[in-house]
Amino acid sequence: MGCFLRYGRQGVRQIFKFRNDTYDSSVVNPLLYASQGLRYNRKLQVILTTDIDKLGKAGYTVKVAPGFFRNHLMPKLLAVPNIDKFAHLITEQHKVYQPIEKEEAKEDVKVVKESKEDMMKEYEKAALRLDKAKLVLRRLIDVQKAKSRATKDDPLELRFPITKEVIVAEVARQLCVNIAPENLHLPSPLSTLGEYEVPLRLPRSISLPEGKVNWSMKVKIRSK
Repeated sequence: MGCFLRYGRQGVRQIFKFRNDTYDSSVVNPLLYASQGLRYNRKLQVILTTDIDKLGKAGYTVKVAPGFFRNHLMPKLLAVPNIDKFAHLITEQHKVYQPIEKEEAKEDVKVVKESKEDMMKEYEKAALRLDKAKLVLRRLIDVQKAKSRATKDDPLELRFPITKEVIVAEVARQLCVNIAPENLHLPSPLSTLGEYEVPLRLPRSISLPEGKVNWSMKVKIRSK
């Protein structure tokens, strides 16, 4: 009590003051903070063992609240106390695993360029698939026009004609081949049920099989 009267509040702080390498810097006794109506808060220096968003990368020394380290970081082995043995261990592990991670990253970024021969083989396979396959579409018919047909042999008209864009989408979905509307020779949309043979406009560099004059694709339209 006499000490407090002689030196005042600052003198009491110096008496209770102590150092600890684990914490930020010199901290004071929590009882002194409570007596002054202040909140006692201290930070703990820890070493991260893995990358954590908004906190740091693996191997970094950061400052966190003791409760956060005790309840979250330490149980999950996300961080260790900043002491000599842990610091040495993290440094050695970082030296061992860092070159491996760099090599893996290079392998992931590595891009293999296809040669022109490989690309032409892929084009030929796609062209043969289109030529041999049959694209089947199911569409609704126009009931009113069906009733007004002159004869039963007249083809049934569709409620909505089938355009190039529809065929391109169905080719990608059914045959897993990507083509453009320009690859189809279709002067007008398909408007009736039946079977069609749609000519294909493919590059001349894609060789045709023996006995074929041009590429084509079979399309069959059925009613739902």
